[in-house]
Amino acid sequence: MNHLARSGKYQAMEQREPADGEIFARSVAEPEMFTIIFDRYYRSVYGYLSRRVGRTVADDLAAETFVRSFERRSSYDPRFERALPWLLGIAVNLLAHHRRSEARQFRALAVSVGLEPRESREDAVGRVDADTTRRLIAGLEQLDDYDREALLLYAWGELKYQEIADVLGIPVGTVRSRLNRARRKLRQALESDDENVVQLRRAEGTNG
Repeated sequence: MNHLARSGKYQAMEQREPADGEIFARSVAEPEMFTIIFDRYYRSVYGYLSRRVGRTVADDLAAETFVRSFERRSSYDPRFERALPWLLGIAVNLLAHHRRSEARQFRALAVSVGLEPRESREDAVGRVDADTTRRLIAGLEQLDDYDREALLLYAWGELKYQEIADVLGIPVGTVRSRLNRARRKLRQALESDDENVVQLRRAEGTNG
């Protein structure tokens, strides 16, 4: 097949927005198709990792995430609506090797960013001043690893409850329990009467 024919085929596929499962299945025989997955999700994966471990480390981890996902592309379950939870599952495993530096990264966040909202969220993370952000970082550090992982996949990875459950290999009810516990501890750290308290919840009806 010549280059023009191949380009035309993939342009046609882009126009009808092929499902992630279809792309993974076809990429086994046509590896170049995996670039569609890369283009769709690299920014989300990198964004999540950079908030966890900083930009320098995130560059390497994001690249490694896609290398491993490419190598494992034949094992992707096409029943999943989108590949982001699967990709973040790989990223979370890579992050396990960087736990020691995460506390330092949380402190660095206190002088640079808080939990930034996406414009489309109804219940978004509010603007916080430096003092509130420092208390937020302290609260995050006090969470146990399991609760913090669920919270950050929700707030930074922008996953739904079921998707978090898929990433962590736990029931969705456990996800809800971990998020509720994490929110409660953060509220205590931030003081509930502070007008700048960060709200880390979305409408339950949109995240079941």
